[in-house]
Amino acid sequence: MTLPQDSALLLSFLNMKLRDFYPSLLALCEDLDADEEEIKAQMQAFGYEYDEEKNAFVCI
Repeated sequence: MTLPQDSALLLSFLNMKLRDFYPSLLALCEDLDADEEEIKAQMQAFGYEYDEEKNAFVCI
């Protein structure tokens, strides 16, 4: 699966998948064969970081 390239769409996609299907970002990345650090870097550049407790990307 190709992840959205637009940061806003990626944020929405990731948070929906994390909320509905995955217990962690690591599980999502393993299932979708995505690079966790690349996703975190892209989201950080957009002003968001992964919150493990919330299992979601939140505004920095």
